[in-house]
Amino acid sequence: MSATTPPSPSPPVFSSHCSKTLDKFHNSTFIFSRSFKRNKDFSIRCEFESNQRWTVGCVSATDPIHIILKPPSIPMSAAAALGPAGKHSKRVCLFYCDEMKDLAERIASQSDAIELRSITWRTFEDGFPNLFISNAHGIRGQHAAFLASFSSPGVIFEQLSVIYALPKLFVSSFTLVLPFFPTGTSERMEDEGDVATAFTLARILSNIPVPRGGPTSLVTFDIHALQERFYFGDNILPCFESGIPLLLNRLQQLPDSDNISLAFPDDGAWKRFHKQLQHFPMIVCAKVREGDQRIVRIKEGDPAGRHVVIVDDLVQSGGTLTECQVSHEILAFKR
Repeated sequence: MSATTPPSPSPPVFSSHCSKTLDKFHNSTFIFSRSFKRNKDFSIRCEFESNQRWTVGCVSATDPIHIILKPPSIPMSAAAALGPAGKHSKRVCLFYCDEMKDLAERIASQSDAIELRSITWRTFEDGFPNLFISNAHGIRGQHAAFLASFSSPGVIFEQLSVIYALPKLFVSSFTLVLPFFPTGTSERMEDEGDVATAFTLARILSNIPVPRGGPTSLVTFDIHALQERFYFGDNILPCFESGIPLLLNRLQQLPDSDNISLAFPDDGAWKRFHKQLQHFPMIVCAKVREGDQRIVRIKEGDPAGRHVVIVDDLVQSGGTLTECQVSHEILAFKR
């Protein structure tokens, strides 16, 4: 039996109706790709300059050819995120403690995708928290975040109560933003009996209930010791950010940036940040004991005639910074 070559399909003929329809998009760039199946339907794919893909379905069973122009399809997940208001809808519900109210408002003003949500911070007569999350049903399926401040032990418990409650409200994801990890200096034992409170706080945060979308994300800035990441369990995803790039960018914008030196109050601060700040001359200090006092002395570098920016890895009372400033002023005066 000899093989028979099927006849080649004849090219489609566009009617005037088809031409007028396509003429509406004459300012766009079209890429035509035609597929034939036994002289039946064919399709045209059109790619616009805006990278939107439209489908033009042409039915050849009738005369003239009818064209159906279909807009680009939006995935269901993206449509759900956009909501009825499109790209301007709120997509993140940001909660905050009272101490972080001003910062939360500034964050929300930067994006229409962030909606501030309120919490009623009350106390019972005995001083224990009496808390209420407003419109709890309204955050179902939304991305939730909480801006926390553990500035003192007295406020940690009430904030932890809210932090543990939010993931249970059927949110899609939960992010905890804790700019300052307060127990950072107590990350190890030096003498038998020392309590590593950084490890304790890390374990508490590691037990935040897991929301629908997976483990909670913890964002904190310039944690005292990078090895503290290993204190957290698998139920939380710690993300360690740093403010050093912002400092570096700000210093480089100053008109006299070539006359700036960076000073570190001790070796710990120098080890933590010097690799990120190599663009500037550095001054390294050391703490020495004189009787019952610990005084900061300059170990390396010369501050004479220069602007000095002190960079420390952790500030609590500010005493070390003050001592460091005094040391630089004395040395500069002597020279």
